[in-house]
Amino acid sequence: MTEHRSKQELEQGLDDILASPKEQGYLAMIVRRPQRLEREVLESAELNHEEGMMGDSWKARCLAKHPDKPLDIERQLTLMNVRAVALIAGERERWPLAGDQLYVDIDLSLTNLPPGSQLAIGDTVVEVTEPPHTGCKKFVERFGMEAMQFVNSPRGRELNLRGVNAKVVQPGVVRVDDKVSKHSVAAKK
Repeated sequence: MTEHRSKQELEQGLDDILASPKEQGYLAMIVRRPQRLEREVLESAELNHEEGMMGDSWKARCLAKHPDKPLDIERQLTLMNVRAVALIAGERERWPLAGDQLYVDIDLSLTNLPPGSQLAIGDTVVEVTEPPHTGCKKFVERFGMEAMQFVNSPRGRELNLRGVNAKVVQPGVVRVDDKVSKHSVAAKK
């Protein structure tokens, strides 16, 4: 079993996370979840309106959980800051355990990317959505209670240390090392 980070270790790593680029960064890792608890680390992936990430289980999980409701496209994709996952998970091999699909080196904070903000990644554009992305029971099992408290604290939520939910606005292909840049901010309804 891998040892979990202490509260002190997590807090000491905040400066590195706060130094994340604000306007333009890069895509460090792509993870597809073909089945529950399965992870595939990819070099590239296709994103579209219908599936989110092609081959990912998002759509099947939504339909299984709520067969009578429309798909929750507000949770089509999840993005996590690469510096935050490195701090919480440690070794790169453990990053996919967080359960996110796109690991990016860009500031995901509410101040920098509020809901409605759009990011250009490779050929695609994704939009940060309103629903919060928070740690869960599996997150605690994998990274410890202190990591969960760290990401769900008021400061952690403000910085979106657990990541953000997003939806596909412009379909296309994303590749590891693609540039990630602020595209625009959609008008609020």
